Amino acid sequence: MKITYYGHSCFHIEMNGKHLVFDPFITPNPKASAIDVNSIPADFLMISHGHVDHVADAEAIGKRTGAMVVSNYEIVTWFGEKGLKGHPMNHGGKVELDFGTAKYVNAVHSSVLPDGTYGGNPGGFVVWNDDACFYFAGDTALTLDMKLIPITCPKLDFAILPIGDNFTMGYEDAAIAAEYIECENIIGCHYDTFDVISIDHEAAKKAFDKRAKNLILPAIGETVELA
Repeated sequence: MKITYYGHSCFHIEMNGKHLVFDPFITPNPKASAIDVNSIPADFLMISHGHVDHVADAEAIGKRTGAMVVSNYEIVTWFGEKGLKGHPMNHGGKVELDFGTAKYVNAVHSSVLPDGTYGGNPGGFVVWNDDACFYFAGDTALTLDMKLIPITCPKLDFAILPIGDNFTMGYEDAAIAAEYIECENIIGCHYDTFDVISIDHEAAKKAFDKRAKNLILPAIGETVELA
């Protein structure tokens, strides 16, 4: 499975021939200035919560591609008023879509949409089909709810966890999260975009090494292959 990183918390993952784009925040991010947002294919926009640094390009991508927004009820409704189709979810629920199964799981954070509209409760996604299973955590603190994932979902091939601290868990807590979710391969996100979430890359990798976990920090625009 190919995973392309577009900076901050934005990823493109192709699964079962379908293009999933997670938390699109590209054009306002100067670190992602080399990315052509108009060239990104999308069948589904998987949105963890309503903050602008996770939804900034969703409307433009959705209108260009016809992609379906998959998120909580409040976010899907908000984008629906802008003409985007969507599938609403809430915590603990799962749905069968063209690429496989998506389960909406807990995240400890906050959520408001760019115009001040209430964004519902933030979440993350566990996504799987017969070929692979992965966890996209969204913005979250370390939480014991993560221990439910290996109990209720297939074994994870990889997970995407925030590691930048200040607004989310830092890499120390994310390394513990990797143990809770029983996952060996972790892709870091939500770091270095702003000064307040800049990290020491070597220290982050050592924190994961200490727990026998593999931390992957792709460059913006880089594609890695896992599962």
